[in-house]
Amino acid sequence: MEAEAVKPGKIRQWVPVGALMLSAFVFNTSEFIPIGLLSDIGRDFHASEAKMGMIISVYAWVVALMSLPLMVAASGMSGRRLMLLLVGGFTVFQVASALSPGYWWLMASRVGVACTHAVFWGVVPLLAVKTAPKGKEAAALSAVVSGASVAMIVGLPIGRVIGLYLSWRVTFATIAGVGTLVFLAFILAFPQVKSDGRFQVSQLPSLFRNKMLIWLYVYTILIVTAYFTAYGYIEPFLGQIAKVHEDVVTVVLVMMGVGGLCGSVIFAKGFGWMPKTLFTTASVVLLSALALLRPACISLPTIIAVCMIMSCSLTVFNLINQEIIVSRIKGEGSTVAMATYSGLFNLGIGSGTYTGGLVITQISMAVIGYIGAAIAILGIAVGTTTLLRRL
Repeated sequence: MEAEAVKPGKIRQWVPVGALMLSAFVFNTSEFIPIGLLSDIGRDFHASEAKMGMIISVYAWVVALMSLPLMVAASGMSGRRLMLLLVGGFTVFQVASALSPGYWWLMASRVGVACTHAVFWGVVPLLAVKTAPKGKEAAALSAVVSGASVAMIVGLPIGRVIGLYLSWRVTFATIAGVGTLVFLAFILAFPQVKSDGRFQVSQLPSLFRNKMLIWLYVYTILIVTAYFTAYGYIEPFLGQIAKVHEDVVTVVLVMMGVGGLCGSVIFAKGFGWMPKTLFTTASVVLLSALALLRPACISLPTIIAVCMIMSCSLTVFNLINQEIIVSRIKGEGSTVAMATYSGLFNLGIGSGTYTGGLVITQISMAVIGYIGAAIAILGIAVGTTTLLRRL
């Protein structure tokens, strides 16, 4: 009897984490939906893949530029109020994206979404840890990132199918509808989480004297740039180089989401007892997958396998870095340190997509994996020589 009475309480303890997981799902779906619809939107606006890729790059660069100032401005707000503000703004800008009459309107509306994103991923990992049941902080963090991975399994492919068979505008309108549901979920289910206090800009020098943190940021920029040099153009790559039918491209994107979910499980199960092994393996496996992207085009099973491994390894990489920041940086500084990490992660996204655009216009789309692998080699050199001994 007593054991049965405890179960509902335990479930209720996970409700706030569930709301954060749902928000991660919709934010991640929105961030990467242009990748799945790159060719479709480009045809509507009579724009090349490289020009459409700039929408992804600019989005990521705005996140990188605005993460720190916006997070500093928002650092005194309660978690509930901040999430309502972010999700509400996110939903409004999704509507603006759906109504875009041209390329620059879409660019501007995506910039608006990017400003909400700039704060979102800086605060959500910390809120997950704060609202998690005691002793389940790593599982809560993994659950939130799993929400982002599920977006790649469910959100991105469904959004792509809606875009292909109805219109990419309907895809953005659907995201706005889901955003409204997420907003209601926070009103109904999220507690008042007190801020750690307003972070003062004068505190930044002391925060960034942390050499481990600085090298972690450099490592992140390089590895994420490597990944998105290829992933930013994975949809046209699959169609033009791997010769995958557009309906099957959706399947490949789903399997990449499955790979990301597998990465979340690997992190949750393995980081506690083999952190150094996971730290090294994630980047080396990512490097190998990038190098094998073009050779894997010989068959559908091989290209699916390589794409899944890419996604899995990046997820493990991302979770390890977030865990390091959450565990090593305490107090109000952790919020800004995480916001900076999110910003620099997006700097890598923008830089990678921009690099990929240069490669496909100046060289060939077929070599984006090789260029990404070359950048990953530099990132691994930085990570193993500066960070591994500090774990």
